[in-house]
Amino acid sequence: MAIRTVLVVDDSPTERYYLTDILRKNGYDVITANSGEEGISRAKSDRPDLILMDVVMPGLNGFQATRMLSRDADTKDTPVIMCTTKDQETDRIWGMRQGAAEYLVKPIAADDLLAKIKALS
Repeated sequence: MAIRTVLVVDDSPTERYYLTDILRKNGYDVITANSGEEGISRAKSDRPDLILMDVVMPGLNGFQATRMLSRDADTKDTPVIMCTTKDQETDRIWGMRQGAAEYLVKPIAADDLLAKIKALS
């Protein structure tokens, strides 16, 4: 599957800008959402090829949103990369159990992100 469109879900405008900038400079189309709820809505309506999901957000957190996406028939095949400050091994395991394909800890290095995306393509 070729990844062309990426949905960035993060409540931090700075993080959304940072990730969007990396992705656009490398030829990806980017959609953004500032909450777990909006992320689920955009995933269903815009059908991205990949989702970058923050964990710590008000309302629906990234673990909950990822679990909902991975169990929904419309979005279950869309890979999710968790991009979070939560760096404990238990967090990583929990994220993967919710349906994440990969797990990156902030601050995210552009090369690491691009390598994970390429591996999923």
